[in-house]
Amino acid sequence: MVLRPTTKQRLAIVVNVTKFMFQWGFIPAILFLGFSKGADPGMPELTFMNLLWQ
Repeated sequence: MVLRPTTKQRLAIVVNVTKFMFQWGFIPAILFLGFSKGADPGMPELTFMNLLWQ
């Protein structure tokens, strides 16, 4: 498959942006999902301070 140089350049930009978003957004996304789900029954409540000190 032969791509024009402008297409290759745009594809490289999309790949770089996707990689950047994954690298910097993965851990915050996991933390958000964990805090939004909440603690299991019988466990202490999840807070940001608990995350920092444990």
